[in-house]
Amino acid sequence: MLRLTWVQPEDLIGHELAQAAQDGREPSAIAARWRAAGGAQAPGRAGASPRPASRYLRTLAEDLLDELADLPSRLADSEPTDLARIRALCPDWPDTGHGRGRVSPAALEAAWLGRAAGCLLGKPVEKLPLDGIRRLAEAAGNWPLRTWFTARGVPADLLAEHPWNRRSATTSLAENIDGMPEDDDLNYPLLNVLLLQRHGRDFTTADVARLWLDELPAGRTFTAERVAYRNLLSGIEPPHTARRRNPFREWIGALIRADVHGWTNPGDPGSAAAQAHRDAVLTHTANGVYAAMFTAAVVAAAATGTHDVHTCLRTGLTVVPPRSRLARAVVHAVALARTTAGFDDVVDALHTTHRTAHWVHAVPNTALIAAALTHAGGDFTGSVTRAVSGGWDTDSNGATAGSVAALLAGSPAALPERWTAPLKNRLATSVADFDGTGFDALAHLTHLEASRP
Repeated sequence: MLRLTWVQPEDLIGHELAQAAQDGREPSAIAARWRAAGGAQAPGRAGASPRPASRYLRTLAEDLLDELADLPSRLADSEPTDLARIRALCPDWPDTGHGRGRVSPAALEAAWLGRAAGCLLGKPVEKLPLDGIRRLAEAAGNWPLRTWFTARGVPADLLAEHPWNRRSATTSLAENIDGMPEDDDLNYPLLNVLLLQRHGRDFTTADVARLWLDELPAGRTFTAERVAYRNLLSGIEPPHTARRRNPFREWIGALIRADVHGWTNPGDPGSAAAQAHRDAVLTHTANGVYAAMFTAAVVAAAATGTHDVHTCLRTGLTVVPPRSRLARAVVHAVALARTTAGFDDVVDALHTTHRTAHWVHAVPNTALIAAALTHAGGDFTGSVTRAVSGGWDTDSNGATAGSVAALLAGSPAALPERWTAPLKNRLATSVADFDGTGFDALAHLTHLEASRP
């Protein structure tokens, strides 16, 4: 029986109950009704429970999802989604009066390569628990993490206990890498290059939606993006697509779409953040949107090559409401990374702090990215290996850390060859006309958009 991930009401309700508890609503009465009816918790790490619910439970789940959406939140004033309200809460919002700076094609090629390499490093251990990641790497003599994961030398019983991500092991272990395989962390940047080509930097959220319907296969969407895609097909218009029965609206999906907005607004983090906001609200709200804005602003600051990583991270925080959960998590993570010698200790502290969060939630993952970049001082290898070794959404975190650190490095030649050579300047994707494209060509296309008035 087909169990479609990320959309079935009986699976969504558990995630929405957790989301409600995090975003300041009071879901306990509704949670009790769900449990009393025999409803199960949300799937722990997968996108679907193994068996369908009864018709009664499915109908109840739909009704309870709508009831949860109507609950008031005590955090509403400090965590808005509307851009004007976000800006009103940000006293240090970046001045856009000086306009954009310049970014070199070489820096953009490095950023594409860094994003791909960091993503590829994290792919085989995506969804694995932190202990499993550490034990697999240790067994291969690769801990602290310094290069690609491998199955060579890893005992069979350990591989059985912690199997690699089944979709990725055949393309992302050291012994299997042959170019950059398809991944949503690269598909969305490709789509955003297309978005800018077709609509320019004044695109609307509706333009994003139309582009997805034209160019993005539904099966290549996950979590919030899949729910929003389904909502579009049901005739729901943005930004309501982000809210209707979408418990993933503060997860990491908008963050992984943000790099292009920073790459094409070098030195203008305010415009990068506003651009990322228009993209993000198709699928996300509040902290899910802030994660994208933060990332776009960090990348925009890094793109000029004139700031260190610590300045870039501080710049990212200027576009995030300071009392939001995301801002507090990033500040905490950066402070940990600055004052703690061992990165394993930083990671353990972050996992303790965010122990109730889902492994795809934007708040802990953004915090981990900031901690990795801080602890490594923006060094490329140090940043991507730290981001991936910290667990949670390993491929997405490696991709974002890799993009930022590679921009700071400034050129492909500044990246260690062990990270770039296996990519073979070739990207696989289901986004039309891009399959097999080289990262040098992608850098050229991105540079054209960065240079557009």
